[in-house]
Amino acid sequence: MKTFTYTEARQKLAALLDRARREGRVQIRRRDGQLFVLQPVKPEGSPLDVPGVRVRLRRGEVRDWLAESREQSADRLLSKGLSNGEDAADEVAQEDIAVRVWRDLAADPHR
Repeated sequence: MKTFTYTEARQKLAALLDRARREGRVQIRRRDGQLFVLQPVKPEGSPLDVPGVRVRLRRGEVRDWLAESREQSADRLLSKGLSNGEDAADEVAQEDIAVRVWRDLAADPHR
């Protein structure tokens, strides 16, 4: 890490800031020996802020997936029969929630 004198830092502040950005931090030493560190602040962001993913979907493809998923859910519910219908209904309800989330994301990917 490069150490600059106070005078150098004052005269070349823009270059000093650029170097701190590039290298992570720089030091500035006063005449009396005090040492300071100059470093850029990392922007605080949400862990949910993620870059978008480009996908090449043709028109209606997500809608087709949703329809297929619903059909499969209904088939599973019917195949499980009436004896454990409550558990099957819960499972299908959870799947339906996931399908709705996908549909909402497909409708507005910038949510």
